[in-house]
Amino acid sequence: MPLRRAIPPGQTVSTGFVVAVVGFFSSFPIVLQGLAAMGATEVQAASGLAAAAFSMGLAGIALSLWKGQPISVAWSTPGVAVLAVMATPAGGFSEAVGAFLIAGILTLVAGLVRPIGRLAAAIPPPLAQAMLAGVLVALCTAPFLALAEVPETALPIILTWFIVGRFSGIFAVPAAVVAAFLLTLWTNDFTLTPPDQILSRLTITAPSFTASAVFGIALPLFIVTMATQNIPGIAVLRSFGYTPPPGQMLTGVGAASVASAPFGAPATCLAAITAAMCAGEDSHPDRTLRYWSAVMAGVFYCVLGLFAAVITVVAAAAPPMTLETLAGIALLGVFANSAQAALDKPEYREAAAVTFLVTASGITIIGLSAAVWGLVLGGVVQLAKMLKR
Repeated sequence: MPLRRAIPPGQTVSTGFVVAVVGFFSSFPIVLQGLAAMGATEVQAASGLAAAAFSMGLAGIALSLWKGQPISVAWSTPGVAVLAVMATPAGGFSEAVGAFLIAGILTLVAGLVRPIGRLAAAIPPPLAQAMLAGVLVALCTAPFLALAEVPETALPIILTWFIVGRFSGIFAVPAAVVAAFLLTLWTNDFTLTPPDQILSRLTITAPSFTASAVFGIALPLFIVTMATQNIPGIAVLRSFGYTPPPGQMLTGVGAASVASAPFGAPATCLAAITAAMCAGEDSHPDRTLRYWSAVMAGVFYCVLGLFAAVITVVAAAAPPMTLETLAGIALLGVFANSAQAALDKPEYREAAAVTFLVTASGITIIGLSAAVWGLVLGGVVQLAKMLKR
């Protein structure tokens, strides 16, 4: 291994630290919400959060060192947002873990078998974005519902996010997390019961497989992750002049998803926003060394994963609607971008509107979630328009 690859430049270390802090603390409340909705206990949620952090950390390190490119990896924030609005599976968390495994296998196969990867990429982006926007409606209204129901909790968090966001959009949500942490300490008289183990403990949940979980959980998780994370992640790297091999990258994150799923991690995917942070000029003046930013981000993700148990205990002790408020403000930007992308193209607008409204309705028919029906009915509308033409 060349010397330049053995020692990370100092600037990439600081960039990697910022990427890890932003990536982890901007979305871990959503991960915990998604796992809780799937029926995870506090121990299983802590294991899932830790496994997700380890998975994206190790995958980012391996892919970046292998390809010499700043391949930033993340957990699927849109994917866990989909989970957060679903009903708990009849078979409990083990059924959800089975769905996580299936979603990971689908990503792995999409990387290995090109026609399947092309088929997943062929889903019209406006419909996929409309499905995501429909999922996010309930989550993004939560902070304002909390503002009416528990203003003493929601107001400090929202004000912190708003004020810090006027100066730095990147650190707005992490600052809100700090405010929520201080609020939690205040409401618990600055005494929190520590977990039995400070360092995280990975717990295996035996998966169970049902058709309803495959079509109602695994398929939406796979589709929304491919459309809003994996494909944009590749596009971001290309926009900075890199040439990431899509098949190998999908295979890498798919394998990481399969390996981490038994421990409760929903999905590992390519990052888009943090990929831009690692690939940009602020990462390092020498573009051939910017991959070290993604490597160091992976290292710091793993360090944060070591303390997932402590983070989960603090989250459990938080005042009512704290996590919902944090998750909602963290997803506002994602919702705005998804809604714009969904309705931007006139030729897809009607189908996207149907997808959005059906998904936002929250209906469940024959065991399939609203996200699946939204995509199906929106696709039918779009197909009818194309046939008419």
